[in-house]
Order: sequence, then C-alpha cells, then structure tokens
Amino acid sequence: MTKSVSPDAISTLLANPSPESSSDLPEIVVQVLDLKQSGNRYMFTASDGKMKLRAILPSNMYSEVLSGNIQNLGLIRILDYTLNDIPNKSEKYLIVTKCESVSPALQMEIKSEQSGIVLKPKEEVAVKSEGAAGIVLKPKQEVVAKSAAQIVHEQHGNVAPAARMAMTRRVRPLVSLNPYQGNWTIKVSVTSKGNMRTYKNARGEGCVFNVELTDEDGTQIQATMFNDAARKFYDKFVLGKVYYISKGTLKVANKQFKTVQNDYEMTLNENSEVEEVANEASFVPETKFNFVPIDQLGPHVNKTDLVDVIGVVQNVSSTMSIRRKSNNESIPKRDITIADETKKTVVVSLWNELATNIGQELLDIADKSPVVAIKSLRVGDFQGVSLSAISKSAVLINPDIPEAKKLRSWYDVEGKDATMASVGSGSSPSSNNASRSVYSDRVSISHITTNPSLGNDKPAFFSIRGYISSIRPDQAMWYRACKTCNKKVTESVGAGYWCEGCQKNDDQCNLRYIMVVRVSDASGESLVSVFNEEAEKIVGCSADELDNLRSQDGEDNPYQLKLKQATWVPHLLRVSVTQNEYNNEKRQRITARAVVPVDFAAESRILLEDISKMRVSQ
Repeated sequence: MTKSVSPDAISTLLANPSPESSSDLPEIVVQVLDLKQSGNRYMFTASDGKMKLRAILPSNMYSEVLSGNIQNLGLIRILDYTLNDIPNKSEKYLIVTKCESVSPALQMEIKSEQSGIVLKPKEEVAVKSEGAAGIVLKPKQEVVAKSAAQIVHEQHGNVAPAARMAMTRRVRPLVSLNPYQGNWTIKVSVTSKGNMRTYKNARGEGCVFNVELTDEDGTQIQATMFNDAARKFYDKFVLGKVYYISKGTLKVANKQFKTVQNDYEMTLNENSEVEEVANEASFVPETKFNFVPIDQLGPHVNKTDLVDVIGVVQNVSSTMSIRRKSNNESIPKRDITIADETKKTVVVSLWNELATNIGQELLDIADKSPVVAIKSLRVGDFQGVSLSAISKSAVLINPDIPEAKKLRSWYDVEGKDATMASVGSGSSPSSNNASRSVYSDRVSISHITTNPSLGNDKPAFFSIRGYISSIRPDQAMWYRACKTCNKKVTESVGAGYWCEGCQKNDDQCNLRYIMVVRVSDASGESLVSVFNEEAEKIVGCSADELDNLRSQDGEDNPYQLKLKQATWVPHLLRVSVTQNEYNNEKRQRITARAVVPVDFAAESRILLEDISKMRVSQ
C-alpha cells in the first residue's frame, strides 16, 4: 500500500494558522524530516515536497517517537495544531497538538515541484526499471482557506443558541502553550489549590497562592498569583470546578518550586480573566505513580524533585504536635514506617490532615500490615534518609494497582518473616568504628575540591589527614540545645527555654558546637563543617567551657588563645561530601563525621605500604 503527502499541505497550514475546530480541517499529511530530541520534546521539519515548516511534537507525544510510530522520513496526518511566531524572526513554527502516523520511514525525502508524489515505505520498496515507475501523480486538489470568522459564521447556523458562546472561543490544550504566544484561552479544572501565604523580602510584604490546573487531555500546569491577583482569585478558584482562563503569562518553570510535569508555569495578574464553566464535570486526572524503591532513595536526598513510594506499613506512631518556627503555630504530625521488597524500611512523616485522617485510619488497621502508595514526597537526610509529605502529597491505602498486588504477595509469602534494615543505616560512619574508618578511602583534600560532581547522586565518604589551619572566632560557634534531646531550644517569654521536640520548658540548656573550620594538607585546603562531638576533639573543651572563656576579660583573650591553640594540630578526619543547592547553584559541602588524633606508628606503616606499591609498579 502506498502513502502520499497532501498537496500544498504547508500552504494550507499557513493559510489557517489557528483553526477553530479540527473537524473542519482538510486532510493534511506531511513528511517528517530532521527529527531530533530537544529536552522532553521532539523537533522536526514538516514537508509536503514543495515547502517546509519547522515544527514541534509536544511532550505528550514523546512515547509515539520512542515506540517507533513516528519516524524520521515517515508520514504523519495532522489532526490539530497551532502556528506560532518565532521571536525576532519573520518565520513561524508549527506546534502539532494531535496527529497520527500514516507511514513508517520512506526510502528518501520527497522532493518535487508537483504535489501528489507517492513513495512506498522502506520495507515495501522494490528494484524498479528506469523511468517513472513508482511515481504516481494525483490530480491537484483545490484547497479553500477559510478565516476563523467564516467558519464560526457557518457553524452558527447549525447549533443551538446555548452552544454558540463556547464556539466563539479558541480553547487551546495546555500542551500547546508556550511563553511566545499572544492571546489564548484554556479550559481547565482546578485539581489542587494551595493556601494563601504571606512573604517578606527587600521589596516589601506580599501574599501569594497557587493552583494546579488540568485540561481534558490530562496535561497539568501550575498557576501562581501574587498580591492583588491572589486576593482577587483566591475565593474564585474552587477545587474541582472548571474554568475558562485567559490573559495569563507563561515562563520556564522554576525546578525548585515545580510541582507538576510541565516545562512551563503560569502567572495570573489582576487583569487576567477567569470565568467559571457552569454544569461542567471536573477533569480529574488518574493518579499515576513513578515508584522509587526504598533502597534507591539515597540519590534523591535533599534534592528538589519529589518521589513516589509504595510499601507495607510496619509501624504507625501516635499524633505529635510540632510548633512552627515561622509563626509559632502547632501542627499535627505522625510518622509511619514502611518496607518494600528491597528489605529496607524508611520513615514517612505525615502532616496536618494526612496525619489526623489518613494517619488515624492506618493506625486502626496497622495490625493488618496494609499496603500504601504515596505520591509526591520530599526526601530528607534525617536519620540518613527520611521522607516527608507536602501539601500536594496523596496517600492511597491498599490501592488496586499491579504494584500493590505484587508487594502484598511478596510480603505474605516472604516479607513478613524477613529481617528489615533502615535505608538510612550505614549512611555515615559511627563513632564506634571511627578509628578504623579514618584509614580507609584515604584521599587528599584536592581530590575532593577538584571533583565538583562528588556527592551529586548520594553522599560520598572519604578519609583525610590534615591540619586545622584556622577557626574564625566571630562565627556562630554553637546553638542552645535541649538537655534531653539535643534539639535547638528558644527562649521562653517568661523564663527558661522551650523545646519543640520534647514540648516542654526547662530552666537550663546546653551549648552544642556547630562550627566551620579550615582544614589544610599538602594539596590544598577547604572549609569543613564540624558538629559537637567532633568539635570538642578539635577545640579541646566543651562549648559551655569555651563560652565561659569568651566572657572573660584580660590582656590575653583566653577565648581567642584557646582557638589559636587548636590550630596547626594534625588530625585524621572521616568526612562526607554532599551537594547543596543555593540560588539554583550547586555547592559542595564537606562535613566531619569522625575526628581522631594521628597515630604516627599506623601512619608510618601506611607510608611503607605505599612505598612498596610504588616499587612493584616500577
């Protein structure tokens, strides 16, 4: 069977850049040329044999290319599209919002001054004699380009008056939107609505809230409103209702605050238009999971991306009350421990309604070891690796999905009797084996500082031998800690210190080190974060004792003298290397996990072993 491009297909597209309805389009078949990936989209050139047009396949058609349905040199039938201007150029590009494959890759690119050329797919091409065999000319079809106004006028005569209002709108699918478009209207359902939040920065105070919008195709986008727009639309947007929205702006999504799978995010201002669609069913997207096994959560620690997990509930805690630092408000929290087929466990913290409602339901059936699937969790480094729910997190109990059935089968047969271990255990060396660990993975400081990718996927651990070259005396050397749990405390209004972890007031508190020192060796130097136990070994006294020295007066400042005595002393350090993100810039953070004095006899043996290896290699 032979396939052909449509005559003057590109001219048809250019003549009707914004069709009102896909049902009014003539058949448009083009050849795909120069197909290449760009992010999670594919770019190509659409050709009808005479003219060409740059085009984009949006992210929702990514799978069509991967499956081989759409191929380079193949033919596609365009069912819906939008033409956009290229910034600072007179050209246009085509966004194909809906299409279907007509033919796999042809033998060659179609090139002719006459439309209607037909080529067979590669697998059907046979050797033919010279001449015109294999080329079929079709009579030229007459294409009549209609304006949007003509189409609407013709349609008005055939529809009921109630439907005419909707027909005057050019509703675009979310997948077709980009920052370079002008006027557009979308029809979306509100599938998530955030709380109104206040903020304060150098430009003053303000308020902000955001919503997640979903169209009929299941595509989602986040819309954010500030100040006047936030106050105008906060009450108007109701969860589950459908709206026409126009006069908004788009920009590339900030990965740090991105909550949906979309390259762009929307901003609505006070001039944006939001109109509720009456008697319209909400577009509720099916919850789709992308589960991460518990033993593979390490690379996601302290990253901005969210993860989905599934596991069997092992333990459910009672509800705790946690006091926020920002506004001193108490919020409920509940921890659940889950396990999966990797025989690893992890603690998931649920907050607010998830803690009181879903958490209580899980507590009631905890003895039955229910399976939970949880979407959109942040991965933290508390106890090595931990998970925390956010406002958009969703928890499904015993969901009817294949992954849950497989996990339940494994747990009933093997998992309930298996030995489980916390995924965070072993993430860092303990103080008990510090003396042994500082002699493994020995590297120079320059090995760490010259490799910026270290700690990118998961924390990397090394041992170094170096000198404490300086300790800044004016830094915040310690924090006030609870005498029971060592967590930070705040001064109470009356007297004493309040601990949020213990939920109690105490007359006294301890000081615990949290300081930064500069460590040097023969290859270079670096700043290293040091906490209480390790800092005491470096400074030679507790934080309370150093604070007493700081308050003493004298010609020779005993505080600075103590810090000076701690410098240029050799130490063996076991350190972890991680990546922290600040202002969208990744920075290396080196933290001391163990500090021990230098054992010169052991160091001599290491040097002799290195010399022996050098001799063998020569």
